Amino acid sequence: MPSRLEESLERDIERIRQEVLQMSAIAERSLRDCVRALVEANRQMAYAVILRDQAIDEKEKAIDRLCLDFLVRQQPVGSHLRFAYSTIKINLELERVGDYGESVARQLLRLEKLPDPPESLKKWIVEMADLAIPMLHDAIEAFVRLDAELAKKAMKSEPAVDALQRKYNSDLIELVRAQAIPPEGMAPLMTIGRRFERVADQARNVCMEVLYMCTGEYAKHPGAETFRILFVGEHNACRSLMAEAIATSLGEPKFLFSSAGLDPRPITPATLDFMKEKGFDLARVAPKYIYEVPNLEHFQVVVGVAREAQEAFPRTPRKMVYLDWRVDDPSEVEGPPEKVRAAYDATFEFLSSHVRDLVEAVLGNDVDQRALDFPGEPR
Repeated sequence: MPSRLEESLERDIERIRQEVLQMSAIAERSLRDCVRALVEANRQMAYAVILRDQAIDEKEKAIDRLCLDFLVRQQPVGSHLRFAYSTIKINLELERVGDYGESVARQLLRLEKLPDPPESLKKWIVEMADLAIPMLHDAIEAFVRLDAELAKKAMKSEPAVDALQRKYNSDLIELVRAQAIPPEGMAPLMTIGRRFERVADQARNVCMEVLYMCTGEYAKHPGAETFRILFVGEHNACRSLMAEAIATSLGEPKFLFSSAGLDPRPITPATLDFMKEKGFDLARVAPKYIYEVPNLEHFQVVVGVAREAQEAFPRTPRKMVYLDWRVDDPSEVEGPPEKVRAAYDATFEFLSSHVRDLVEAVLGNDVDQRALDFPGEPR
């Protein structure tokens, strides 16, 4: 027969579980209502999602208080302590999911003034939602039932969501280029796709917490051992590509470098010739938008090589570092060949010096990669 202490312990745990279930149900409903608001062009439903976020925030505070009270009153150890620790982290993940729902609803309201998005884009969003939302549901079910196998099964859906988002982004960019969607519609539509992809990421994080709670072993985030650096230029046609090529040539296995632009344009012949002379063949490189960078949210450092880049990152997420390396674009220099060549040499030397110093600083300081993982995107 259980003691009063054991009964009190189980009663507190059950109450916390029920609160998490309720919070998850509200978050799931908000996400599904976002999909309906998109498909049905339902403004009222979008407003309801925005207002409902307050209820999710209140639930987060309530669960936090319950967990803290549980720790103080019960002084749990072992699996019960892991339960409290994991619940606190899962609580944060669910609050972010609520934020994503609110963000999608706000983007839908922005789209009201624009032509209705093509059905092909809506289809991608619905497919992403139909994977991400059940994934979140299963992750919470695994938490409530202490089911490690269900958590592992739920995590398998995340790569499919990532693949759908890449297809969605590719279609969206092509539609903008074909003028089937006005340029001002790109940002809200990109954000909507990214938010649903992030729901799957948060569901994966919940699954990881469930595995820790069940086994006592903490699963690392995939790729946590890799330090990611993104170089951002205006057109991703000269400076940012130079920086990426220089950084990649260092051959550091612990680093992943990429580059992107705010308004990608073809690489100029002068840039191709200069970089080929330096030993870098960019002939088959395709400049890309920031939104086309895979796993953008996992980059620990963003380096802006143009003034415009900082405008794209006005408020950086917590634990993400933004570095301002603005330098003149040699591809825009006009004049005799000697003047143009001097501009390219100066930019190349500037970027080479800074890239080497940054990489050596990371290696020399033995930066903890996990400490710099994005905790989530800002609203």
